[in-house]
Amino acid sequence: MSTLRMKEAALIYLDKSRSLQKFIDDCKYYNDSKQSYAVYRFSILINPSDVVELDAELGNHILHQPLKATQVFQSVCFIAVKTLSLIGQLQTETQINIVLKLTHLPSLPSYSLDLCEFPLDYTSQRFYMMQGIVTAVTTVTKYTQGARFLCSDDTCPLSRGFQYIRVHVPGATESATVRNDFVCNLCASSLQEDRKFRVLGDKQIVEIITTKALHAFQGHSNNQPFRFQSLTIFLRDELVNKMNIGNEYKIIGIPTCVKTSQTSVCIEANSITLCSPKVPSGISDNFRCLLSLTSSSCWKFTAILANIFASHIVPPGTYNLLKLCLLMSLVQTSDCDKELGNCLDILIITSDNLLVDRLLNFSINLVPRGIRHLVSTEIFPTLSRNKYGTGAGSIQAGSALLAKGGICFIGDLASHKKDKLEQLQSVVESRSITVYIPGKKFGDDIDQQMTFPLQCSFWSFVDMDSAPRRNTHKANTLIGQMDCSLIPANLIETFGLLINCNESSPCCPLLPIVQHTLKKAVYPEGLLYVASQQFTSEDFEKLLAFARNLNVEFSTEAEKMIHGYYLASRRIRTDSLCGSKLSASALKHLVSLSEAHARLNLRNKVLKEDVLIAALLYEISLTLKYGATVFCVAPNAVFPFEQYSEEFLEQRDIYLTQCQQQLQQFIASYGPGTAIFASDE
Repeated sequence: MSTLRMKEAALIYLDKSRSLQKFIDDCKYYNDSKQSYAVYRFSILINPSDVVELDAELGNHILHQPLKATQVFQSVCFIAVKTLSLIGQLQTETQINIVLKLTHLPSLPSYSLDLCEFPLDYTSQRFYMMQGIVTAVTTVTKYTQGARFLCSDDTCPLSRGFQYIRVHVPGATESATVRNDFVCNLCASSLQEDRKFRVLGDKQIVEIITTKALHAFQGHSNNQPFRFQSLTIFLRDELVNKMNIGNEYKIIGIPTCVKTSQTSVCIEANSITLCSPKVPSGISDNFRCLLSLTSSSCWKFTAILANIFASHIVPPGTYNLLKLCLLMSLVQTSDCDKELGNCLDILIITSDNLLVDRLLNFSINLVPRGIRHLVSTEIFPTLSRNKYGTGAGSIQAGSALLAKGGICFIGDLASHKKDKLEQLQSVVESRSITVYIPGKKFGDDIDQQMTFPLQCSFWSFVDMDSAPRRNTHKANTLIGQMDCSLIPANLIETFGLLINCNESSPCCPLLPIVQHTLKKAVYPEGLLYVASQQFTSEDFEKLLAFARNLNVEFSTEAEKMIHGYYLASRRIRTDSLCGSKLSASALKHLVSLSEAHARLNLRNKVLKEDVLIAALLYEISLTLKYGATVFCVAPNAVFPFEQYSEEFLEQRDIYLTQCQQQLQQFIASYGPGTAIFASDE
């Protein structure tokens, strides 16, 4: 009686949820097909909450005994087919393969599988929900979805028909569906598979890690030990190719134990959902007050941000140029699952790699996907053989794809070999990476390739005072140019910004840093400055999250200025031998810088004042590469004065206003529409 009541409830649910009509349409497809089928597969969408309200026992079966619940729906669907004459060639109930697809699970702790907990429950054979980031995917291979067996004794009645049908169930291995040791229940003769009725499906294996595990890749530790491991997800049929490396997903599935060379826990996925980024609620009251006080200027707010940023690592007022660029790069990251076209890569020339390393390491922890690349690992995806014996090639993410929508900090360029630097240059230029999969090696007839978009910004530095560099240093011939001969010129060009942070540069006053270091040695946990108390790391994290999600657009004046500066710069940095020294990506870098400064100001529109900062930063970078030109910009043009009071900020605004007039004059003299270099046009 209990089973009959559940079947009635299942039929009512199918009717109310309109799944019955979909089932009838699917049956029509099978009935109209000229092909003979041994197994008829139907996918039914199940809302557990609605089922529990309709019939608690059936809902309990779906959540805790899904295989038994599947049998209930299988029986109902078979009766519907026979009653309504939906599929003429269907003979037995076992030919119907029902797959229940759950929309969600109850938001209770017992239904959640935490990948950091041990041991994992894989014995209950029920649904769990887990959440994680994809770190590896395999190529798609085939598996046996269903098969027909016949008794080998020709005189046995079961040597005909569709009495012995085996279908894949969640958690089962390939041998559980197709083997050669099955025997007939009637005469005990061996069963043989009728191969022409074998049904194949697509299978893909994915590895995920919990979001908490990203702390292991962010280069910092709170001295609290924690454990994490990757978890294997089996995707089948319509779920294949639905998960991309670097994305975070919620997965509903049934855990199981798979025995390979090492016994491991896997998940047979039932449904997957892409996790949406969290919408930031806003900024802290202190930052809101600061924004209000500086609303009369387009430059003061970002100047103060750079001045007080990371005050527990470097004292306020030092490394301002670098800190402003880091903040601008951080707000150019995006949590959205879309191509990141305006990322901002930074390369730093420094003589104090320890301090710069600490500053960059702190900064990457302010975004959800800040990854510190370890030299012992790979930056880009690598190909290996899948450990589950499927013959498929497994593509491991690498640091760059793991940092999707964030920052990949690759450390000192000198720590990477020449071939890796060449690969870095090629990948950053194209913003994609292609992995070639040889078919012969991985059991396929043809070679394959998979291309992954690169959706992160790269940070790196070069220690110019290292021993091999000191011996090869040569004098510069152009004003403002640095000796970058030890770095491949094409690689330097791929980075949007080149920043000089040597002790001789304006952004690195030595005395405040020495005093700061001594104070931190005496008071390692102390907050040495008022700014550290008023604007915490959590405040900066909220500010950056809010700024990153702003949709910005260019004003007409800003568009004209940015194109004018780009064209004028191309003209003055072009010669008859080498052509233009500005690459095709220069305009993209300028756009990215302008957008970043507007976002950091918490504005939705890019103004000409933002373009000025972008032009100054880019011109400083160009001067380091190629030397000064007609539009001569001082190394400290963005921060010409020390910021101790409102008076210094006012002086900076006056100075930047003068720079803006000089930029407009530069565009008028060398930009589009001028008579100069008319022959080149």
